[in-house]
Amino acid sequence: MPVKLSWELLWSLPAIVIAAALSLVLTWLLMPLLQRYALAMPNARSSHKLPTPQGAGIAVIAATLVTTAAFVSVMRTEASFYALGATFFIAVVGAADDIRSLPVLVRLLAQAIAVGAILSTWPGDIRIFPLGPPWIERTGLLLAGIWFVNLVNFMDGLDWMTVAEAVPITGAIVALGLLGHLPPMTAIAAGALGGALIGFAPFNRPVAKVFLGDVGSLPIGLLLGWCLLELASRGQFAAALLLPLYYLADATITMLRRLFAGETIWAAHRSHFYQRATNNGFSVLGVVGTVFGLNLVLAALAIASTLVASFTAKIIALIAGAAIVGLILFRFSRPRRLAP
Repeated sequence: MPVKLSWELLWSLPAIVIAAALSLVLTWLLMPLLQRYALAMPNARSSHKLPTPQGAGIAVIAATLVTTAAFVSVMRTEASFYALGATFFIAVVGAADDIRSLPVLVRLLAQAIAVGAILSTWPGDIRIFPLGPPWIERTGLLLAGIWFVNLVNFMDGLDWMTVAEAVPITGAIVALGLLGHLPPMTAIAAGALGGALIGFAPFNRPVAKVFLGDVGSLPIGLLLGWCLLELASRGQFAAALLLPLYYLADATITMLRRLFAGETIWAAHRSHFYQRATNNGFSVLGVVGTVFGLNLVLAALAIASTLVASFTAKIIALIAGAAIVGLILFRFSRPRRLAP
């Protein structure tokens, strides 16, 4: 059920600029404190070799939430402040985990509370898969939301990786909002998040001067998941699946492979496809550049899938996206061929 296009959706464009500027300034101001109190030491999962400050997600999430709340309040548009509150809550949990590692069950419980808070605001008549009792669908969405929050966190293990993933997704969500497929708040929140990540990007370019930390990656996963859920609930399931398809494929295949190998799936590791690519001779810029280009293609396919009514065309778009993602994963898993 597409949302009627209105002037309010155009506010997602200045939200990008304001959030980018705010994130840039806040990250710059936080750098001395993060260098002193929030160093990330290299471990089995790390791609960095030297202690590097983490926690710049504070600036990214602050810029996102402040910009979104300000625009929505001024516009007096329909808003879901539960989503912003849940994002703030999971950011606090992430900050605590950055300072002192929390037990896995505590993290999962906090994530379940955040995802559950968002799902609790959904009207009972909104269904993505109208098969079976609604409680089964809501339970499935809760588990999917927790997994999505975690996979974004898992995939934040390379300089610029989250930027290369989230900026194309948020850009596509803004475009879909302008096309009338999403309400103003969703488009504005996506624009603010994308802008905030652009403001953070200069500090995270290889070799990174600072990392997001869990205070950034966890709420980014929650916000992206909420935006994609809003898209799917409006009949655009193909687009909602295409946009994060690379992250979904890399993280899920890696988890299943480690599970079947009898490994502890929550332990630090370097077996994601993007991590294997750096071990196979790809440069960091080569990997994130490939992921960014792939996500632009997926974004184009997602937008195209919303412009056609044919179910067959949407399936073809999904198959095309899956094939391209599969080729990239295969390429990352093999040693890079050097020119003679």
